[in-house]
Amino acid sequence: MSDFDADTWRAELEQKREEKDEFFGEHPQSPIPPEERDDFDGVAYFDPDPAFRVEADLTHHAQPEPVPMETTNGPEVRYVRVATLSFELDGDAYELHGYKQRPDEGQPEPLFVPFRDKTTGQQTYEKGRYMELHVDGDLEDVDTVTLDFNLAYSPFCAFSDTFSCPLPPEENWLETTIEAGERY
Repeated sequence: MSDFDADTWRAELEQKREEKDEFFGEHPQSPIPPEERDDFDGVAYFDPDPAFRVEADLTHHAQPEPVPMETTNGPEVRYVRVATLSFELDGDAYELHGYKQRPDEGQPEPLFVPFRDKTTGQQTYEKGRYMELHVDGDLEDVDTVTLDFNLAYSPFCAFSDTFSCPLPPEENWLETTIEAGERY
């Protein structure tokens, strides 16, 4: 992270947030119900905090294990655990797992990292939040990735009951407070 520029990072993060708010407020595929879009004034966010942008050691799982995930309103969905992400926050060690639905189909599918933390149901969506990690190259060739919890977002089902979203499995429940990303 030696080439990290906090001002550039903050400006890019704010730009992404503005683009998302515009999409949610105006786009036909927005998860905000059409009758509520006129009153929509943007997603609530925690202030950008570089302390929640951490380097994580990535362990690739050559033999990914299936992980069924419950959903908000429907049948379970099947993912496979393809990576473990080990990191520190405030001097304490944590792990999250990264999943894919189609790990062997050759397309560059991001790592899906659903999680819960001590803000879940208090300051953030009651069912958990998501992150997506776009890894350059093959997972087996990557040792570290940047986990930026400022990019954590609520799934579409937080905005409308018409969506069915995977719930973070218990192995991705963090015993810490992540005051970064989207608020409820």
